[in-house]
Amino acid sequence: MALNLIMLGPPGAGKGTQAERVARARGIPKISTGDILREAVHAGTDIGLRAKAIMDRGELVSDEVMIGVVAERLERPDVRAGFILDGFPRTVAQAAALDGIMHGRDPLIVIDIAVPEAELVRRLGSRLICDACGVNAEAGETVCRRCGGRLTQRADDNDPVVRERLRVYRRDTQPLVDYYRARSTFRAVDGAQAPDEVAAALAAAIEEVSNAGLGAVSPGGSAR
Repeated sequence: MALNLIMLGPPGAGKGTQAERVARARGIPKISTGDILREAVHAGTDIGLRAKAIMDRGELVSDEVMIGVVAERLERPDVRAGFILDGFPRTVAQAAALDGIMHGRDPLIVIDIAVPEAELVRRLGSRLICDACGVNAEAGETVCRRCGGRLTQRADDNDPVVRERLRVYRRDTQPLVDYYRARSTFRAVDGAQAPDEVAAALAAAIEEVSNAGLGAVSPGGSAR
């Protein structure tokens, strides 16, 4: 069975770091809409400039744009053994569209990484990214591990914008947990732990679902 994994959780929950770990361990692509958009911003394309203005205000890029980006990406041959989606879906409308995209494929495993808001604010206020390739820095890094670039604070990681991003998350994205919760392939893990402990909990959750031998899961949440 292909490992088709969605990582849910608020900004600062560590979704990107954990998705990279799973992708390396399983040999499947990590598909981050955030990375795709940041690449467009860095390239200075029209959509990149529009997306930058939206993200700098702490708002979300439109469903239409994100659904199109993901649908196109999931048609590539490197996802046949599975994939990890990081940053998509972010709304129930996107989740419903993804159910359509996934028709006829192996089921989605959905992991929610839960972290208290106070910890998220602390993490995001001290987070650094590479100003060349956009990858998030891990603790203790002084230069980018991927390309050696300079690490800087993201424009949308200052305190007022962080709190706005979390408010937007609660309003628009938190309902995804309710959308997926009833599915037999949904699991939640404690993201307030140390990264290695989160990784272990995540691996155990994936193994539990995979060992259950679940068939295709309908959008309503029941196995078929």
